[in-house]
Amino acid sequence: MPHDLPLSGVVVVELSDSASAPFTGKVLAELGAEVWKVERPTGDSARGWGPSTWKGSGAAFHALNRGKRCVSIDIKDREQLATLHRLIGERADVFVHNLRPGAAAEYGLDPDNLRATKPELICCEIGAFGHEGPLNTLPGYDPLMQAFAGIMSITGEEDGAPVRAGVSIVDFGAGMWAVIGILAALHRRTTKQSGATVNASLLETAIAWMSVGIASYNADGEPGGRHGSGVAFIVPHRAYPAADGDLVVSCANDALFARLCEALGRPEWAADDRFATNGARLRNRADIDRLIGERLAKETRAYWQELLQAAGIPVAPIQTTAEVVAHEQTRALGIIGKPSDDELGVVGLPLSFDGKRPPPLHAAHDIGADDDKIGKALKARR
Repeated sequence: MPHDLPLSGVVVVELSDSASAPFTGKVLAELGAEVWKVERPTGDSARGWGPSTWKGSGAAFHALNRGKRCVSIDIKDREQLATLHRLIGERADVFVHNLRPGAAAEYGLDPDNLRATKPELICCEIGAFGHEGPLNTLPGYDPLMQAFAGIMSITGEEDGAPVRAGVSIVDFGAGMWAVIGILAALHRRTTKQSGATVNASLLETAIAWMSVGIASYNADGEPGGRHGSGVAFIVPHRAYPAADGDLVVSCANDALFARLCEALGRPEWAADDRFATNGARLRNRADIDRLIGERLAKETRAYWQELLQAAGIPVAPIQTTAEVVAHEQTRALGIIGKPSDDELGVVGLPLSFDGKRPPPLHAAHDIGADDDKIGKALKARR
């Protein structure tokens, strides 16, 4: 682990399964922390997620657990639970978990118990419905929260069924909020010399992603609807079919729309009362979308990209995963990497420090691969 990363010297114990807490630990590891991933003896559920696998575990597991020490502890076993308590008490600056509601207290891993003997410890709990309220004891997963928070009600085609976002935005978002809370608590600890309890949840994250929609509802009482690849409040701001594929065109203000009209050879659209302002275009969304679509369908994606980019209009093709991985911009950023040729290439930290991205971390280890290091780590602190 490079010693010049921001969290070098910070020790994290992560008792986790699935996605949200593992994503938290992954980010902290990429920032330089020493992360101990604690799994049950049968392993993290994500090890069995398919269909893509690599070296016996789901590719998703490797994406979420690089750069960690993997240890196996059965918290239902009294001696093994005692070892976990020692690891937290003697080594950890941060303890993060996404145990089922009530389980942390059952095993003495709740903040009140842990911080009673180690007040400087930062405890981060990632729950499903949140740590308060009538549903706080219920379990939950990403799709449930996209449904419950209303994300699915505004995702999909207007006349189609509600759709879940294709990536786990709630799981990863909760992990991001947990990291933000942990970093804030670490900063506060430098001055107040005390730890903190950080609570994050899937539902709170999902509601946070609905910030604009909820503000809009509170303003006019309209719950919003589905607009396919577009959005409720800007037109044009969606995907259109070109002759050989789809591309997204975004004009977030009237000046950009006027430039789009010029580039498409239809300057009269910008002077048309139906389309001159964003408000007018919202009222006549179907008409302007049809006109733009008919024009773009006459040429290829590459043709329109070159023309519209030259005019300063935001435009991007809808790419497959293969196209994203192969694109020269992705390669130039170096965001997909691996520490050696025989390891799986995964996405790294989407941050750079002084122009440099933290280097790729070692691959996720097998279940319990680092069990022998626990004793050494504890002895080293005696």
